[in-house]
Amino acid sequence: TLRSPIMGASRRPRRRFVGKDGRCNVTFVNMSERGQRYLTDLFTTCVDIRWRWMLVVFTLSFLLSWLLFGFTFWLIAAAHGDLAPPASSSSSPSSVSSSLAPLAETEERCFQQVNSFMAAFLFSLETQTSIGYGFRSVTEACPLAVLAVVLQCIVGCIIDAFIIGAVMAKIAKPKKRNETLVFSDVAVVAMRDGKLCMMWRVGNLRKSHLVEAHVRAQILKPRLTPEGEFLPLDNADLNVGFDTGTDRIFLVSPVTIVHEINEESPFFEVDKHTLEEDKDMEVVVILEGMVEATAMTTQCRSSYLASEILWGHRFEPVLYERKNCYQVDYSYFNRTYEVPDTPTCSAKELAEKKYILGSRSSFCYENEVALQLSPSPCGWDERAQGKAAVKERKGKGQDGGRSWKQGSGERERTS
Repeated sequence: TLRSPIMGASRRPRRRFVGKDGRCNVTFVNMSERGQRYLTDLFTTCVDIRWRWMLVVFTLSFLLSWLLFGFTFWLIAAAHGDLAPPASSSSSPSSVSSSLAPLAETEERCFQQVNSFMAAFLFSLETQTSIGYGFRSVTEACPLAVLAVVLQCIVGCIIDAFIIGAVMAKIAKPKKRNETLVFSDVAVVAMRDGKLCMMWRVGNLRKSHLVEAHVRAQILKPRLTPEGEFLPLDNADLNVGFDTGTDRIFLVSPVTIVHEINEESPFFEVDKHTLEEDKDMEVVVILEGMVEATAMTTQCRSSYLASEILWGHRFEPVLYERKNCYQVDYSYFNRTYEVPDTPTCSAKELAEKKYILGSRSSFCYENEVALQLSPSPCGWDERAQGKAAVKERKGKGQDGGRSWKQGSGERERTS
């Protein structure tokens, strides 16, 4: 027997593709040239990595540049002979000072007070950070040293711009804004405006608005094509108001997102029993918008398994009108209540029943027999309504026959 990559033999519920916190349960393996591709887009890599690694990059970038130019200054000083050992200690201080004075006047050094690698490193640190203690400096006698100082200033500015930009982009990253955007724990299926609908809630915990907020939804489910191709995660869009514009929401108070289950919906042929038995379906919901403070686009995600979609339930109200304002009680955000008269049949069966019951002008004996013999999957008493329609039509027919007979008798007497 063949086993699909997703559906095992035990028919246990599969793992979520998108978690409740919005993280996608996806790992990448066997990627060729992964490191090279990540280094090509180094800025995005620095923004996406964790803070601990960002601090490592921050420290190493400055430390390595200081060491590199410190080593360069040390080589220049060594090549120029600036690292010569000091005068012998046996000579008196007066003689040393008298001998150094003419040396300073006659010899031209590349760097002042740079006579070791540690001194060269400190000079590099002071140059790039603009500390300027005043003891070490470069002279105009060595053009190569001047060029090295110019290069370090340019490289230092580039490193500052890159690191500060990456840190600021990481701080202003709108990902943390998702912590104050919430989805309801469950979704519900109930009647609204005479139609079977699937609904879930979204809320904004901050007073700052989400500009141009809009929602999307997709259903993920394994599917086998007529050609025998197995699609592990076949996705289909759920219409939440693309045509009418109701997918764009004003998220000041919690909003209930409505997906009408019609002929174009993937749930059109799904009834309550089928939904409860489904272990492979997952509905992914997405909320997108721009953060008001930074104008950066953020995306909040969540998902609902079939076990988290409650058939025949509605959400409790959360918005109440007070004396001077409207109050939102988030303790009722995830609460639902059961609606007993919700049809348990699919939207397709519900539409067919409504069509049969609504077409009384074409009601015939075959329809009456079909209603008497067929069960009522929607939980409605269609048979009683069908019988009433038949009796009504029969009564109208009998009354019409009597009036015709009476009219014929009158015409006979007149003649």
